[in-house]
Amino acid sequence: MDAMWIAVDAASGDHGYEPMVSGAAQAVRDLGLKVILVGNEGFIEKELEKYPDIRNNIQIEHAEEVIGMDDQPARAIRTKKTSSIVVAANLVKAKKAVGFFSPGNTGASMAAALMILGRLQGVKRPVIMTPIPRKGQTTTVLVDGGANVDSKPEVLFQSAIMGEIYAREILGIIHPRVGILSNGEEEGKGNELTQGVYSMLKKLPFNFVGNVEGRDIFGFGKEVDVVVTDGFTGNIVIKTIEGTAKAIFNILKTNIKESGLAKTGALLLKPTLQAVKAQMDHSNYGGAPLLGVDGIVIIGHGSSNAWAVRNAIKVTAEFARHNLNNLIVQEIDKYL
Repeated sequence: MDAMWIAVDAASGDHGYEPMVSGAAQAVRDLGLKVILVGNEGFIEKELEKYPDIRNNIQIEHAEEVIGMDDQPARAIRTKKTSSIVVAANLVKAKKAVGFFSPGNTGASMAAALMILGRLQGVKRPVIMTPIPRKGQTTTVLVDGGANVDSKPEVLFQSAIMGEIYAREILGIIHPRVGILSNGEEEGKGNELTQGVYSMLKKLPFNFVGNVEGRDIFGFGKEVDVVVTDGFTGNIVIKTIEGTAKAIFNILKTNIKESGLAKTGALLLKPTLQAVKAQMDHSNYGGAPLLGVDGIVIIGHGSSNAWAVRNAIKVTAEFARHNLNNLIVQEIDKYL
């Protein structure tokens, strides 16, 4: 490929085509990238009228259908051949794009990745890598964020390898600290799964810090950069974090409205509160990479705004530039 083209599923977001096209335009202008927008050609063309200066760096790939949030993922991939997710995945398979981003049905994105792109050599199961903000303007990498609800130690073992590579190459952490999410820090803690992977990770030439607890994800306790868990637990952790953040801000807003003194204090604290909200905002991360598939797949929120789309495209480009998939294959091969 002469140019790095990135496919964007523009049809599946909760808010229509406007934020998807706007985010793609920002990626082209800010980052010098090239984007293929996948979806209804007429709707995309109408939105692109706002951005005549970048038209040479954006292509359109028409898609007749959209996979809904209620569709059964594997069945939808097989039956909706002209859906935006399937078309985007096929662009990657044909090497017309280095990767694709979709804010649509997560299960469908994963199914498309497996059924159309396939797994990387040696990878048992792909995993979702979820970035989580922690104290000090840093980020914790959580794997698996929901791809595999039932996992074996071998899957978590490979998750640790892929998460360590991501933290090192994309986040720039020289010696990422890798830990296993458990119910206590002691080596004997945890269930059969975590104890099994513990003994395996001890043998790796990693900066392995052993078991970590939930609070450590945010930097309040043992220092860790990559937290390994099964997809069932990881997804619950992520949803709990999102719910807790919303609840805290809701409680603050409610109490501030009920007190004149609190309103005054809130005005003084407004820049700080905005900074906290920005750090917790998922749109700053763009999306969650699906690690272990033969291509680049970034899974986004259905509510992704233009900034999230722009950053998801950025993450896709960084993934490609660092040849992350080649590194994953090489590292996995060492320990097969």
